[in-house]
Amino acid sequence: MKVLKNKARLANMKIGFIGTGVMGAAIAKHLLQAGNELTVFNRTKSKTDELVAAGATWAPTPKKVAEQSEVVFSMVGFPQDVEEVYFGAYGIFAGSQKGTILIDMTTSKPALAQKIAEYGQQREIGVLDAPVSGGDVGAKNATLTVMVGGQEETYRQVEPLFEKISKKVTLFGPAGAGQHAKMANQIMIAGTMTGLTETLLYTKAAGLDPKKVLEALSAGGAQNWSLSNYGPRILDDDYAPGFFSRHFLKDLRIALEEADRMGLDLPATANAKRLYEVMVDVYDLGDQGTQGLINTYTQVEKEQK
Repeated sequence: MKVLKNKARLANMKIGFIGTGVMGAAIAKHLLQAGNELTVFNRTKSKTDELVAAGATWAPTPKKVAEQSEVVFSMVGFPQDVEEVYFGAYGIFAGSQKGTILIDMTTSKPALAQKIAEYGQQREIGVLDAPVSGGDVGAKNATLTVMVGGQEETYRQVEPLFEKISKKVTLFGPAGAGQHAKMANQIMIAGTMTGLTETLLYTKAAGLDPKKVLEALSAGGAQNWSLSNYGPRILDDDYAPGFFSRHFLKDLRIALEEADRMGLDLPATANAKRLYEVMVDVYDLGDQGTQGLINTYTQVEKEQK
C-alpha cells in the first residue's frame, strides 16, 4: 500500500490510531471528522467505544491496525509501551507495508525515536516522532502544538493531517528532534506548574481572594498557560487529568537524563521532578492531573501538624 505524496490525497485516507486515552481519543476524533477512514486500538477496548460509535473500526492488535492503514498514529504512556507497540510480535511493524507512514505522538526518549526511524527506513517505512503540547483542552479544540522529528519528505506528506489537530506544527530536524523539543517544553511547564502551586499557597496564606489573584496575574507578566488552564481547576478542586502526573514525571525523568547526557545541570527541573516524585511515588496521586501537585504540599502540611 503506497502512500501518495500529493497533499490533496490526504482526505478519505485509511488512518490507524493506537492509544485512545484522554488526548488520543480527541485527536483521533478530529481525523475521523475530517473524512478519513479510521481504525483504532486501545488496550482497554471500552476507551474506543465513542470512536467506534462515530464510525471508526476496532482492531484487536496494533498489527491489525497497521495492516489496514496508510498512516498510523500512536499515543501511549511510557517508552516501554512504545517499544512493545512498535516491535512486539503483534506490533505496528509486524503489520506495516512499504510506503506506510508511522507517527508516534507519545512523549518518549529521543534514542527510541531514532531506533524506530532507523528500523522503518530499512523497510521503506516513513517514521516521525511528533509529541504534542496543549493537554486535553488542546486535543479537544484541535489547538495542539506539534513538535516533529524525522525526514522532511515524510513530514510534508502528512503535514495537512497535523493541521487538522493543531494550531502550530514545526519540523525541528531528524528523528528524535521532536522528542528533544518536547523535553524543552516540559522543562518550561515544570517551572510554571511549581510556580502556580506556590503562588496559590502564598495567596491563601496572605488571605487574598485567589480568583482575583488569578484574574490579575493573567493580565500581567505572570500570565502563562498553566495559570490560565490549571489555576481555575485547582480552585474548583478539579484534579481530573488533562495530563496524568505519572506521565509528566516520566517526562521530567527523560528530560533530566538527556540533560545529564549533554552535560547540563538543571536544578529547577530536578526540584520539580523531586516534587512530582513525592506526589506520584509517595502519595500515590499519579492518576491526578499535573495540577494535583498542590495536594502534595497540603498533604505534607497535614503531616507536619
